[in-house]
Amino acid sequence: MLIKILRARLGPYRKAIVLLVFLQLLQTCASLYLPSLNADIIDNGVVEGDTGYILRFGALMIAVSVLQVLCNVGAVYYGARTASALGRDLRGAIFDRVQSFSAREVGRFGAPSLITRTTNDVQQIQMLVLMTFTLMVSAPIMCVGGIVMALGLDVPLSGVLLAVVPVLAIAVSLIVKRMRPLFRAMQDRLDAVNRVLREQITGNRVIRAFVRDGYEEERFRGANTHLTDLALSTGRLMALMFPVVMTVVNVSSVAVVWFGAHRIDSGGMEIGALTAFLAYLMQIVMSVMMATFMFMMVPRAEVCAERIQEVLGTDSSVVPPVAPVLELRRHGHLEIRGAEFRFPGAEEPVLRDVALEARPGETTAIIGSTGSGKSTLLGLVPRLFDVTAGEVLVDGTDVRELEPALLAKTVSLVPQKPYLFSGTVASNLRYGKPDATDEELWHALEVAQAKDFVERLELGLNAPIAQGGTNVSGGQRQRLAIARTLVQKPEIYLFDDSFSALDYATDAALRAALVRETAGATVVIVAQRVSTIRDADRILVLDEGRVVGSGTHRALMDGNETYREIVLSQLTEAEAA
Repeated sequence: MLIKILRARLGPYRKAIVLLVFLQLLQTCASLYLPSLNADIIDNGVVEGDTGYILRFGALMIAVSVLQVLCNVGAVYYGARTASALGRDLRGAIFDRVQSFSAREVGRFGAPSLITRTTNDVQQIQMLVLMTFTLMVSAPIMCVGGIVMALGLDVPLSGVLLAVVPVLAIAVSLIVKRMRPLFRAMQDRLDAVNRVLREQITGNRVIRAFVRDGYEEERFRGANTHLTDLALSTGRLMALMFPVVMTVVNVSSVAVVWFGAHRIDSGGMEIGALTAFLAYLMQIVMSVMMATFMFMMVPRAEVCAERIQEVLGTDSSVVPPVAPVLELRRHGHLEIRGAEFRFPGAEEPVLRDVALEARPGETTAIIGSTGSGKSTLLGLVPRLFDVTAGEVLVDGTDVRELEPALLAKTVSLVPQKPYLFSGTVASNLRYGKPDATDEELWHALEVAQAKDFVERLELGLNAPIAQGGTNVSGGQRQRLAIARTLVQKPEIYLFDDSFSALDYATDAALRAALVRETAGATVVIVAQRVSTIRDADRILVLDEGRVVGSGTHRALMDGNETYREIVLSQLTEAEAA
């Protein structure tokens, strides 16, 4: 999987990679040439006492060294740029794919895991590519070139290499084989730590309200300990690799000096040649060590590549249309016919044979007990997920055939849990309409009953909003979310229990202002409060995913027992009448 991703993603950078390999080849050849020059200086300059020879070849060594440094700098530069570009492309690809996911796919992976895959997993692959370009490209050239140069110096002494390389290869392969499953488990446990930490940061108020600090500390300590223990096990294997390599290196160096001394004593080898042979032995072993370092990274990068490919290879259940409809003739007519929605593997559908019609200029309300499928039904319209049976029509066109941008412009949803982005009040209000004027923003705030508290903020529209809107109250967050939708001015408004955090007076004032603001639009409201929806033109009653009643408040009170029970659980008989 790692090779597949790299082959696909490194294609646009072929020129930079070719140049990088060429520079690495030059600097490696220069590194291999230096010991031979050093041997010549020793044998023909130092031993013979020829100072001129030493100076001439010393200057050549300096020139070769400068060439090596320049080529190495260039190779590292292009390697770093290419690796960074790969990381950027991978993060962008994961982000684009996640943005196309429906709520179903996001729930399958989980937000913590998606964050880890986009950051840590990509970082592991990026680091592997960087190390490959800066170390691994030169390692095989150095190893092969060192062997060739060593053979050129002394063939009998080169027999030491026949024992060194296989021993190193076997030792490294055995250690790497055990590391791969540990790296897979490490990434999973990193997901677990992220998940626990995310829950604790998000639910900080709940933790303090129930005085569960000790329990949550223990919970995080457990996840952290599991990750630490596994990291230590992996680290022990990684730490074992270098002593093994260095032991083989030192033993082989002793063997070369031992046998080389006998070769010099017998006149079959020069002192300079032994020095060069030792240098080549170190270069060969260093190249193996570089490869060893890479092999330590490869198993983790392979695991990360598999996790990334899981995301990139997952298709959204909300599929963009092949030939999208780009224009609607009518405006604001919503119809749901025989809608059914079932989660994968679920025994029972969440919604069954639901029918709804909402017209421009009318307010349609949906009410029902908790878990009856109200929010799911509303989510089908903007395609947070698609129906598994039936149709959802906007102006007579199935939403699955509409251009996503057109659907987003036509339909706007205020979710049950409104979310504000880090920025300012103005940047959040302009989220659906970037070119909205300040006058439009203030008008939307006034309708949403949020103008007063925004005016009291020191910077007004430029007042900062924290991530998630955590620096404003729940009611203020809901009103800002409603104002954001009003700025966009869609033709179909969907309010998913968007007034639950408001007091009764603010709720009444907001609904009265909305009636005037949305007079020509289609409005669908999901609510738990009967007072919020009793004046709607049509009320749909849901029970266990089925429509069990439809009509006005008065008609349902007279003829629908489910609706009557909901109403009388909140109001007296006189208030309901």
